[in-house]
Amino acid sequence: MVEERAFWLAWSQIPKIGPILLGRLQKHFGTLSEAWLASPGALREVEGFGRQTIEVVVEKRSRLNPRQLLEQHSAKNPCFWTPADADYPRLLLETPTPPPVLYYRGKVQLLENQGITPMIGIVGTRKPSEYGKRWTRKISTVLAKNGFTIVSGMADGIDTEAHRACIEAGGRTLAVLGTGVNVVYPRNNKSLYEQILHHGLALSEYPADTPPTREHFPPRNRIIAGLSRAIMVMEAPTRSGALITADYANEFCRDVYALPARLDDQQSMGCLRLLNKGAMSFLDEAHLLEMLGAIPQLDSVQQLELFNQSSLPDLEPELKQVFQAISLEPAPFDLIVQQTNLTPGSVSSALLQLELLGLVLQLPGMRYQRC
Repeated sequence: MVEERAFWLAWSQIPKIGPILLGRLQKHFGTLSEAWLASPGALREVEGFGRQTIEVVVEKRSRLNPRQLLEQHSAKNPCFWTPADADYPRLLLETPTPPPVLYYRGKVQLLENQGITPMIGIVGTRKPSEYGKRWTRKISTVLAKNGFTIVSGMADGIDTEAHRACIEAGGRTLAVLGTGVNVVYPRNNKSLYEQILHHGLALSEYPADTPPTREHFPPRNRIIAGLSRAIMVMEAPTRSGALITADYANEFCRDVYALPARLDDQQSMGCLRLLNKGAMSFLDEAHLLEMLGAIPQLDSVQQLELFNQSSLPDLEPELKQVFQAISLEPAPFDLIVQQTNLTPGSVSSALLQLELLGLVLQLPGMRYQRC
């Protein structure tokens, strides 16, 4: 697993290779370490790898040593996950474009990463009205007090109100940044940033010291949507970046809620259009909690404990060995190979048989978990 994360990092350094192409590489070669050794001819078999892209890969690859890169990069960026890591956020990994490297700073809670603690994204305009601010504080407060983690982007306006209200209510909040996790933007949120680190996490797909640039902020919205079970757009005009988050949420099959407002309120015209397209609304805090309660629950801690205590099915020795290396928490293929001491081919064959028996489920990113 340690070796494979070095190759996720190395591939992320190559221009023109984004999350989609990385996913295709992994699917084609099985691991990114195998893809790293692939010839130009073998790379050409992967969709999206044309002549120019392959030339860039070959040239850049010749000047990178993945293991040395991991060591050097970790000195400045000690805390990050790749899809090869078991702690990589489960819901985010199941999206089409998970960041190949996700940096974090603050306090990690594994139940969040496993998708067990529900996370709700709250986004909106940087210039909210008093109505937008008031309802953002109300909703953030009631969600925090009912065990939800609030995810937002630490921007001025709605984001700031959501983070602050959550913290004041004693809740936990995550900020997805368009900068490095050690860079505060906007600067006037320095105190809020420090509170977020104490009460949650700062996350980013950009390495330490990355400054704020306009092109970094729209892509980070997909991370907010990917981490969250539902997205709430509290107030947004027609050209708000919050609507980008809502679009990603729809793409990722997340629920989208919008705060209703007057028909002649330009600050909320984006919310009204979301409602017209099928987004959900709510009458008050209690109604919202009732609606969120209908979201299907993922595996609970109690379920995990009961499952681990249950007896193993009657399997052939090699199948049983592979099955014992898998739990309800998704595990990458490389880790299963390491834990079983079997050949990759034997593990792959066993996993296929276990899938056919309905005992194991394959997830995106060559990860497996018990059904």
